[in-house]
Amino acid sequence: MISLTVFGAVGLGHLIQGSKDVAKFKDDQEWEIIETRKALSWTGPYKPNKISLDQELKAWQEKVDINNSDYKRIPRPNEDKSH
Repeated sequence: MISLTVFGAVGLGHLIQGSKDVAKFKDDQEWEIIETRKALSWTGPYKPNKISLDQELKAWQEKVDINNSDYKRIPRPNEDKSH
């Protein structure tokens, strides 16, 4: 009877310690996830420019002249190269 009590107490101690270890591991994982999200959040070091779409369109139209371009035909994959 005494051995049952002693082994029961030891087993219960191991069970409680195991559950504490699992809880600590889960807390560490959640903390890492939170830190990663903070590092990747939009409020972090990235600061977007305040440019409107109209300004961006005008800038692209100045860079690229679509009225003065050369037509170059792209061959189809199954086309014979001798033609």
